[in-house]
Amino acid sequence: MNTLIPCIERLQAKLDRHRRDDLKEYPTRTIFIAVLLQALGWDVTDPDEVREEYPTIDGKSVDYALKIDGKPVLFLEAKPLNDPLTDVKSITQVVGYAANAGVAWCVLTNGVMYKVYYTYAKAEAPEKLVFEVSIDPKENQGMPVPQIAERLSLLSRDSMTKGVLDEIGKETFTMGKIRKALDKIFADPPSAFVRLVRSTMGDDTIKPAEVKKALGKLWACTPALEMTVGSPPSVLTGATETVLLKDKTLGYKVYGGSISEVDTVVVPAREDGFKEVFLGENRWYEIRIHHSVIPRIKYIAAYQVAPVSAITHLALVKNIEPWQDSGKFVVNFAEPAKEISPIPLVPKSRVKALQNIRYTSLDKLQRAKTLDEVF
Repeated sequence: MNTLIPCIERLQAKLDRHRRDDLKEYPTRTIFIAVLLQALGWDVTDPDEVREEYPTIDGKSVDYALKIDGKPVLFLEAKPLNDPLTDVKSITQVVGYAANAGVAWCVLTNGVMYKVYYTYAKAEAPEKLVFEVSIDPKENQGMPVPQIAERLSLLSRDSMTKGVLDEIGKETFTMGKIRKALDKIFADPPSAFVRLVRSTMGDDTIKPAEVKKALGKLWACTPALEMTVGSPPSVLTGATETVLLKDKTLGYKVYGGSISEVDTVVVPAREDGFKEVFLGENRWYEIRIHHSVIPRIKYIAAYQVAPVSAITHLALVKNIEPWQDSGKFVVNFAEPAKEISPIPLVPKSRVKALQNIRYTSLDKLQRAKTLDEVF
């Protein structure tokens, strides 16, 4: 921590300038990633410990292989500084590299956001995400540097040597599987479960049908288990919804407002996905939305990433449904999305380029002139 905290502070001071410069991949690696790896205890000058352009079995290479006792324990794939890290192909590629090499952990990063994947999880590549953490406090509700450092320290050489991440990975996905099982149970509670609840209550005046209905409503209002950094093997927050939303009533809070105002979800979209899915299919899928927020969402807005860098379209939501048993959701539109006056990202603004979904209200969206006024 003695070297990591000042390192993060120095990197934070460089962010705005290099984002304006639209820093490409290689200088991002040099200026941000290698410096942070060094602060995490990895000797980037020793190829026996940090190997750049590590060859993979398909003849390609991963940007960094971090080794302990000469054996790779973590793969890291780098992207340019302003890359939103949402491209499924990039995620699948680095997860595939690690899985094929028998490496349990891999990271996709743009030098600011670090997305950490557990390759042994039985799930599609994007679902292997365990946590993500950004060095930019503006992307984490002003998270203090020591807390950012605490999360990043899980990628340190010392942490990897002790197997801390391995414990976290197993616990995270065990909890995820249990949550999915409970989702199924509460969606249609078995008769035996309903009888158990009724007998525990000791109130025969409450009918089985009423118990089932109440169970469904109670579960819908129950937030998913929050993943918080603490003494291992506690699992991590960093999931999109928990970083962006926290409130006294639901454990969540929204930028610039309260949970009661939320009715709109804003999603980042690359050009191809925006045209083919958002406009072409009148839906947006494979996104993480917190269970407790779903009933509130009436609208979806698209933030087109660079070079557009603006919210440009809005659609009325028809429904939000589970997406292919993945733990994520598809938002179906009631009608085709409509183009609105662009709400742009502006230089030196409080809100940075969107990399994850965010929540707001239609009223704020309609009045906003810049992204700062949306969130």
